[in-house]
Amino acid sequence: MDLFTLPDFDGHEQVVFGHDTASGLCALIAIHSTALGPAAGGCRMWTYRSTDEALTDALRLSRGMSYKNAMAELGLGGGKAVILADARRRKTPELFAAFGRLVDSLGGRYITAEDVGTTTADMEQVARQTAFVSGLKRAAGHVGGDPGPKTALGVFLGIQAAVRFQLDRDLEGVTVAVQGLGGVGRPLCRMLVDAGARLKIADARSDVTAQVREELRAVVVPADTIAAEEAEVFAPCALGAVLNEWSIPRLRVRIVAGAANNQLAREADGHALRAAGILYAPDYVINAGGIINVAHEYRGVTGEAEVRADIEKIPVRLTEIFERAANEGVPTSVVADRMARERLRRGGATGGRQGIGVAPTREPVRAAAHE
Repeated sequence: MDLFTLPDFDGHEQVVFGHDTASGLCALIAIHSTALGPAAGGCRMWTYRSTDEALTDALRLSRGMSYKNAMAELGLGGGKAVILADARRRKTPELFAAFGRLVDSLGGRYITAEDVGTTTADMEQVARQTAFVSGLKRAAGHVGGDPGPKTALGVFLGIQAAVRFQLDRDLEGVTVAVQGLGGVGRPLCRMLVDAGARLKIADARSDVTAQVREELRAVVVPADTIAAEEAEVFAPCALGAVLNEWSIPRLRVRIVAGAANNQLAREADGHALRAAGILYAPDYVINAGGIINVAHEYRGVTGEAEVRADIEKIPVRLTEIFERAANEGVPTSVVADRMARERLRRGGATGGRQGIGVAPTREPVRAAAHE
């Protein structure tokens, strides 16, 4: 395998392979860019079929974080970590301690947080070894904790903006098909129902779909057909690459707007959505609420007002992208990528790193503090 010729290698600054025999840790950290500041992005714990598959995921996700953080104007670069293990069976304090030491060895070039398969409790274990971590338990008077609800808020506001632009209406009576009812999808469903939307839902966990059906009067559909359901909006909130040459022809919606990362399997899929008359909300723009919360927590921001104000910029950015794409006759994904790359180039040309400094604002949390 030649890392530098892989299709998803995009000039990444650093890729680190970490292994710890005692804990069983096998991990990758991909740093795409530090042009705008230290690379920030969550730690995903997943059962990959191979190391090559894990590397591809890390490369794609870290590039997405560069674009996401650039568009959200957070003064952060893009990075991502993946732990190659089953999150349901392999979690131990020792494994996350080893991961924390791996993060710390990078000296602040990468700031980690929770992601798919990891939790705030896991990040507490990481925080015993390094200060370069966010998404921790909320301290009194400070922003922090699970970033999922903040991601959900940004996605909700983004769906509102997309519906206004594409359908010229509000959410009352609009049907949204939500794929995935995890830490983002489930709170998103509540916000949508509160705004008057109707729900179709799917998740691999039947107990979760039953709970949401009972709570929100949602219609449950099979997980493998949710993307083909008739609705106004399809909201992918699970794993990526859901929009591809197989699924796009089967879509029966006017809008795709959801929380999942890397929703487009290929660049060509953005063009296919536009050709089908479907408005696509670029994933790394609409789902930035969580990293906004994480960034403010890392800076030690107190109170929710500043976080909320930054999340409320998401629909403004999306509307600008929608308008540019319509005026130029190109996919929204092309416009968003162009804007993100330009911000990264400007940051690199001026020396960048004007945002969150790499020096930690706190010492690693020692075990006694959690006893």
